[in-house]
Amino acid sequence: MPLSPTLDRFLADMEYPATRDDLLREATRDGLSADERAALAALPEQSYSAAWHIRYRLARRTLQEALTPATPLAA
Repeated sequence: MPLSPTLDRFLADMEYPATRDDLLREATRDGLSADERAALAALPEQSYSAAWHIRYRLARRTLQEALTPATPLAA
C-alpha cells in the first residue's frame, strides 16, 4: 500500500520512540482507515525511533509485494 497523505501526516505527528502497539492505538484514536491500520499492524514488533524508519519499512513491503509474482490460478 502506498503511503497516503493521512498516514504520512500521522507518522509525522507521532511521538517517538513508539512500538507497533503504540502506533496502532494512536491510529485507531486518530481515525485512520482500516487499510492504514492494517499496514501498521503488518510492521515487525519493535520500537521505532522515527517516522522515517516506519516509512522505510512500509515502502520496502510495498516494493516486495510489487515484485512478488502473482500465484497462477489452478486449472
